[in-house]
Amino acid sequence: MTGRMDARRLYDALDAQRGARAMSWRQVAEQAGVSPSLLSRMGNGQRPDLDGFIALVQWLGAPAEEFMRRSAEARPPSRPSLETELALLLRARDDLSDADRDYLLDIVGATLRRIKADRRER
Repeated sequence: MTGRMDARRLYDALDAQRGARAMSWRQVAEQAGVSPSLLSRMGNGQRPDLDGFIALVQWLGAPAEEFMRRSAEARPPSRPSLETELALLLRARDDLSDADRDYLLDIVGATLRRIKADRRER
């Protein structure tokens, strides 16, 4: 893949998760297995090394692609469907059982089908 890491987006996601968990940056660093200075450098606009990037993305539980900027020629021709994006997010959650994920995906699928049907009727 051609592109660059979006360090600002990664840092913002880390900050949001840190706030949601009521954690300090030092606690984030400890849990993620990186140095506190790495997080400080990221706050000042520097990019993490590959090992740091992997550790932080894993701590977030987010796909690495979420923090990549692609060049215009490397962009996929279209975005994945909303159902596909939601399925990826739900499958990444470790606090849901397979049955819970399937149930939520069924609800999302039914809702999206209803929305499409309503649009066709207009």
